[in-house]
Amino acid sequence: MTRVPLINKQDLPQEKQHLYESISSSRGHVARPFEALLNSPDVASKVAMLGEQLRYVTPTISPEIREIITLTIAKVFNCQYVWTHHCETAKEIGLRTEVIEAIKKGGPPRRLMPKEAVFIQFTKEILEDKAVRSPTYAAVEHLLGQQATVDLIVSIGYYTMMCISINALDLELEEGIEPIPLKDED
Repeated sequence: MTRVPLINKQDLPQEKQHLYESISSSRGHVARPFEALLNSPDVASKVAMLGEQLRYVTPTISPEIREIITLTIAKVFNCQYVWTHHCETAKEIGLRTEVIEAIKKGGPPRRLMPKEAVFIQFTKEILEDKAVRSPTYAAVEHLLGQQATVDLIVSIGYYTMMCISINALDLELEEGIEPIPLKDED
């Protein structure tokens, strides 16, 4: 059960309703995580602005790379909500099933193309080791360039924050959405 109420526009004070509209206008709707974050409207607005900047305004990383890092973060944090929604997005943009399965299995991302595996490795090093090894960083920077590498790091921070928030607030999937398993069935 969600730990905070899910906020709709009418739940906000009149002077804060523009924040709801701003989130909705950039995404076409207000997703459940933002309905929860709107319990702190100003913070929700800033979080949404960062996500909008990274995804829509000046995206420097491809949708495929974004989904690789997002699924890796969801796996590390065992975030069912993000995993389910982003598995669907990953499939829609054409991310190979082998990549999704490698992330789901956990271990080293073997048998993937290096340009796929390096983003899984980069993300896991940040989250698990709290640092990035020089060879991993150099490989990513070679593929993306300096600005996009910085944007990738910030994107990892953004999706990490979203997974932590979703887990801590105990957000459930929307009615009618079946969870996509995070682990192989035993």
